[in-house]
Amino acid sequence: MCVCPGPRRIGIPVRSSSLPLFSDAMPGPTQLFFPLIRNCELSRFYGTACYCHHKHLCCSSPYLPQSRLRYTSHPAYATFCRPKDNWWQYTQGRRYASTPQKFYLTPPQVNSILKANEYSFKVPEFDGKNVSSVLGFDSNQLPANAPIEDRRSAATCLQTRGMLLGVFDGHAGCACSQAVSERLFYYIAVSLLPHETLLEIENAVESGRALLPILQWHKHPNDYFSKEASKLYFNSLRTYWQELIDLNTGESTDIDVKEALINAFKRLDNDISLEAQVGDPNSFLNYLVLRVAFSGATACVAHVDGVNLHVANTGDSRAMLGVQEEDGSWSAVTLSNDHNAQNERELERLKLEHPKNEAKSVVKQDRLLGLLMPFRAFGDVKFKWSIDLQKRVIESGPDQLNDNEYTKFIPPNYYTPPYLTAEPEVTYHRLRPQDKFLVLATDGLWETMHRQDVVRIVGEYLTGMHHQQPIAVGGYKVTLGQMHGLLTERRAKMSSVFEDQNAATHLIRHAVGNNEFGAVDHERLSKMLSLPEELARMYRDDITIIVVQFNSHVVGAYQNQE
Repeated sequence: MCVCPGPRRIGIPVRSSSLPLFSDAMPGPTQLFFPLIRNCELSRFYGTACYCHHKHLCCSSPYLPQSRLRYTSHPAYATFCRPKDNWWQYTQGRRYASTPQKFYLTPPQVNSILKANEYSFKVPEFDGKNVSSVLGFDSNQLPANAPIEDRRSAATCLQTRGMLLGVFDGHAGCACSQAVSERLFYYIAVSLLPHETLLEIENAVESGRALLPILQWHKHPNDYFSKEASKLYFNSLRTYWQELIDLNTGESTDIDVKEALINAFKRLDNDISLEAQVGDPNSFLNYLVLRVAFSGATACVAHVDGVNLHVANTGDSRAMLGVQEEDGSWSAVTLSNDHNAQNERELERLKLEHPKNEAKSVVKQDRLLGLLMPFRAFGDVKFKWSIDLQKRVIESGPDQLNDNEYTKFIPPNYYTPPYLTAEPEVTYHRLRPQDKFLVLATDGLWETMHRQDVVRIVGEYLTGMHHQQPIAVGGYKVTLGQMHGLLTERRAKMSSVFEDQNAATHLIRHAVGNNEFGAVDHERLSKMLSLPEELARMYRDDITIIVVQFNSHVVGAYQNQE
């Protein structure tokens, strides 16, 4: 993703975040920033502390790793950023004779930031239909973009067995990830419903009766749902279930979960595209559907039903299973594949879908057409529509869209669209008693931590075995004083048991604050969390995590019954 705030890349008005990054008790970002400048700790930022002259493509910096950017600018279409001259003069020309000062957030301030978006849900032991294989889940988000471009969703399917959980990573703004987080689970739930239930729902709409509830949402108070677009979204969903009714005569009662997941993903993406093409008489909704279509989002969704676990992934978020071995150690089982240039099968798929003369241009510098990192995503119609269709929609769209340079540019070597798909890759896993938990997370986590470390940290947290493990120093030469410090830190943790009551929060604390010994360094954590919004994105991405804990006794009982 870009170092610039997402919505500005496509000229979207920025809505202030409902949850500030800093608590009211803390100094503002500027006050936190300048003490760090006085310590010369941010002198390396002079090359990347930049501003945009144009707000159409994402910026690029020679000091920022290209892997950290979801979009990269193209010299033929973008104006690169450069440091503000007065900022450079200020940092280089001024010399301070005062004694260096350090500013660190206090532990309560750090906890206030880390815990601001955490949410936990415990599944009732008996829900009236069956004993669930899911004990509950913890989720959390830590923003780097302003506003955050990640989204999360969790819901229980009320008309079928199962629970849905998902993380959504937006790019070029948060509009698409927001829409997908609101809508995708309804499309999946409808795809899983039997013919009789679909008929019952349609008859209720026709007669004006109350509808059967489809989903029970498990939401954080700050998880936003768009009331303005609810009618539009409902009409598109109704058209989908009407088509399912027409296609299904009711003869077959078996529903293929994998097929249902694939159909739901593809249908929602198709509706996002169609709604943008048709437009809406309401100017606000018309601009909204265009924002959703021209931005993009990846998605990683899990459906848990008894011992049956399906993971549908589009993009580069990941699902990781935590398995406890007989000796108590932890191993990670990957249940999704990244859809990017590191995936040889994805590269081959893309090349086979386009003429041979495009083999060298369809993926350049490990990006789709040299621009986009994920090879699968919702929205992103710049990589799906024909050039004529793009021009027609932009010309007939609102002035905000027509005047925005991002929407006008055509990707280089754009000959045989679509180049992008939202079709997910679905993985099935049959749960076993040793499968203890599932981690769903956006790439902001996986960029900072290895999968084995993620599973080990969560496993030790859930089992309370953290303090009994030997201290690992990772090959570093450790002095007696350093070892004493590590042991003192462990003793302090033991006295307070665990600082976090949420597994996702605990994982974020490690992702942001881990030192070279794999322990959380409060000084490092404080520095990272006190970075101003415009600099935080240079160090990390938005992080969104859901940790799903399984009920081993129930899973074992399912196996015994069979």
